[in-house]
Amino acid sequence: MHSPGVPFLLFWLVWGQTCALCGKVNKHKPWIETSYHGVITENMDTVLLDPPLVAIDKDAPVPYAGEICAFKIHGQAAPFEAVVLNRTSGEGVLRASGPVDCESQKEYTFIIQAYDCGAGPSGADWKKSHKAVVHIQVDDVNEFAPVFREPEYKASVTEGKIYDSILQVEAWDQDCSPQYSQICNYDIVSAGTPFAIDRNGNIRNTERLSYDKQQSYKIMVTAYDCGQKRAKESVAVHIDVKPVCKPGWQGWNKRVDYEPGTGSKQLFPKMHLETCGGPLSGVRAMVELQTNHIGKGCDRETYSEKSLQKLCGAASGSTDLLPAPSPSTNWTAPLLTDSGRDSDLIYRFDGHQAANVPDQVVPQNLTDQFTVATWMKHGPSPGLRAEKETLLCNSDKTEMNRHHYSLYVHNCRLVFLLRRDFTQVDTFRPAEFHWKLEQICDKEWHYYVINVEFPAVTLFVDGVTYEPYLVTDDWPIHASKIDTQLTVGACWQGGEVTTPRFTQYFRGSLSGLTIRPGRIETQKVISCLQACKEGLDINSLESLAKDIKFHFNPAQSVLVVEGEDLDSINTAMTKVSYINSRQFPTPGLRRLHITTTVQCFGEDMCLSIPDIKAIVMVLPPSEPRITITGSNRLVRPASDLRGPMGVSPFKELRITSTVIKGHSSPFSGSHRPGVMEVMHNLDYCDILVIGEELNPERESLEIHHNALLGKHLDATNSTSGISIYGVDSMAHYEQALRQVRYRNWRPATLSERRFRLTCSELNGRYTSNEFNLEVSVLHHSAPVEHVNHMAAQSQYLRPVHHPLMIHTLNSHMSGTAPPAATVVIVVCIAALVVIVVFGIYRIHATHQEGFREEEEGVKDTEVDWENSTLTITVNPMENIGGPQTLEEVREEEHEEEEEEEEDVQIGGVSSAESDNSDEDEEEEDEEEDEREEQKQKGKLEWDNSSVTY
Repeated sequence: MHSPGVPFLLFWLVWGQTCALCGKVNKHKPWIETSYHGVITENMDTVLLDPPLVAIDKDAPVPYAGEICAFKIHGQAAPFEAVVLNRTSGEGVLRASGPVDCESQKEYTFIIQAYDCGAGPSGADWKKSHKAVVHIQVDDVNEFAPVFREPEYKASVTEGKIYDSILQVEAWDQDCSPQYSQICNYDIVSAGTPFAIDRNGNIRNTERLSYDKQQSYKIMVTAYDCGQKRAKESVAVHIDVKPVCKPGWQGWNKRVDYEPGTGSKQLFPKMHLETCGGPLSGVRAMVELQTNHIGKGCDRETYSEKSLQKLCGAASGSTDLLPAPSPSTNWTAPLLTDSGRDSDLIYRFDGHQAANVPDQVVPQNLTDQFTVATWMKHGPSPGLRAEKETLLCNSDKTEMNRHHYSLYVHNCRLVFLLRRDFTQVDTFRPAEFHWKLEQICDKEWHYYVINVEFPAVTLFVDGVTYEPYLVTDDWPIHASKIDTQLTVGACWQGGEVTTPRFTQYFRGSLSGLTIRPGRIETQKVISCLQACKEGLDINSLESLAKDIKFHFNPAQSVLVVEGEDLDSINTAMTKVSYINSRQFPTPGLRRLHITTTVQCFGEDMCLSIPDIKAIVMVLPPSEPRITITGSNRLVRPASDLRGPMGVSPFKELRITSTVIKGHSSPFSGSHRPGVMEVMHNLDYCDILVIGEELNPERESLEIHHNALLGKHLDATNSTSGISIYGVDSMAHYEQALRQVRYRNWRPATLSERRFRLTCSELNGRYTSNEFNLEVSVLHHSAPVEHVNHMAAQSQYLRPVHHPLMIHTLNSHMSGTAPPAATVVIVVCIAALVVIVVFGIYRIHATHQEGFREEEEGVKDTEVDWENSTLTITVNPMENIGGPQTLEEVREEEHEEEEEEEEDVQIGGVSSAESDNSDEDEEEEDEEEDEREEQKQKGKLEWDNSSVTY
């Protein structure tokens, strides 16, 4: 066995010899360059060094000692490593050991050393080179797009200027190198804009901007870096155009919509006056509402002239010389009417039309006091020498050519001629009255009223008084038996010419031409007749500053506001409003015109304020639907028609009016259209006779004057019917129509009479349905089947209970009984006794035979005697509201005769007149009624227990 210490000794011997050899072999240190420069592209790992990484050892080619085993880097966490590629040649490479980001660090500097392999395989006795400095530069990659520093940009410019730079936009890039981190270009993406941008981001305008054309612009801008990488998102640039400070009103709308029924509405709630900071001493603004194209100069009530006069409290008795054409007023039918004027009755004269007023219409005696009134629109006459244009003329009908009175225009002067008769005055007296006014030829509507209190004559134009500037005298006209002719639109020349003709034609428009004899019109009535229902207004007067002064013209179409403080003026102008008090105004536009003057300290005018032109659009009102309802047939016995009060055909009449609301309600929020009942006035109701006209000798349609008391109503009647007119409520019209009565004191000749009722609001602008009513006569009371109408009794048919004898007597008594009535009474009593006895005998036979029909097809009615009274039910014909006996009808006739026999009735014939004129026929009718009644009573059923005397 070997000793364990021998190998160990051998190992140390070999190692000692080897070490001694190494110290002798590895004599030199490796050598490298003193400095290196390298470049690496970010996100890559290879470094390009200059010079290349090579280490040299002079111990070569000695193994190990002449070889390079490693390169070591010394630095603070340098993300690089050096790798030996060839130990013999000493070549190496430098590469990144981790991510290299230029944006994080652009350059690296560190120390590198080379190490040889030592003296042997163990690497002992290795040597290292000197330290070399390595400088690495990181090359950038264009990985980021430009980004703008602001999310959006805003700027403002003044109109009319060219700017070198309005504003500058700026973008940046996160790349590290100048090539990729710098912005080399900007561009405007939006097309068609008056702007440009340079490479530095400065935006300028390429043309002069206008505030009126466009008040703001929005453009999109992008950016490019020097590597031509475009920004991912463009930036918005807002440029507002400010107007050049121009003095004037701002914050107003050119159109204001007005809904009917909303009262007063502000026209300029946000308006203010811009003065560009100049010191002011006073402001004066005039607001003018222009309504010349509406109706007769503005929105007025379009009722008929008679209704307007009644509404305004004018005295009665005026004559309308230009009424609406009708069978009774047919002289205006050939004249031209101006349509489309919201039911205004306007006649247009072009110099070729005129009308002769019938003699029965013309007031025969004007007296020393009378009034002539008319609406007139007139312009300058054509030609160098204007002729007389006659509105109204009363001249000789034949033989001579004298003008008794006339109203005409000559050279834009209004002239009123009044020649008195020689029998009234015999001295030189005033005859022609001249007025020279701008209104006569301004082509606008004006209301003219001439009050004559001879010898004084006063003219009112739109409610303003004007005295004549010239009065000429003339001799009175000698009395003659020549008839006169009243003409409208010209003057009648009946004498001194071969053929009578019209002359001095009028050219213009007229409306409401009236003449009232015996009275002059008051200032209050004149103002009412021409008053406008629309105008300007100011809300909350109490809130105006004390230094504000304002005033309106009489028509409230012009408002002037004055003040020294600009804020007070602005506040006052925001309260200017438009108001239209008509329930159904004329729709359409109204023009507004505002003129303003500004005064500065020590100067008359320092600023020029442009005028404002706007419009108020009055929206169409909801049109009402007027409906007349009631019973269409009325059947009454002949005795009712002969009574002094007759019958009331329209007793069950009802008038309603509805509108369709299609817009949303401000209170309910409903958007669904619905029908809503409304209340408004009416201006006339006409009852027309259908068929033959009324025969005044035997019938009348009349209304008592008491039915019109306390109402703004009047009535006229003729054989064609009744016209109730005046501006009043539907309820008052209902009350009046229900009291219209029809009488016929010869009903034997009448089977039925038909009437047609129509009502109107605003002179025919809104008309009702045609309500037709038929009045039938029950010539004799034949027995009919019993019909129970107690559930709804008529006001006129009241059940009464009196002994049969009283009813029988009263049925033949009218007022004071004549002597012959005594004989009739005795005969009736005797007939009654016979009827009772005969009725008891027939009672059982009647029960067995049943009821038979009469020749007229009327069924018999079972009549019972109960509670000691007799009740006879007549045929109600479905129009009578309750049961009524023949005796009750006659009892009412007797009571009404006693109470109202002496009343005065409009358009009717009194009962006394009818009785006197038809006395013989009345006696024959009474005898016929007795025979019919006896015939009827012969078929009655009797109950002995209920008959008393």
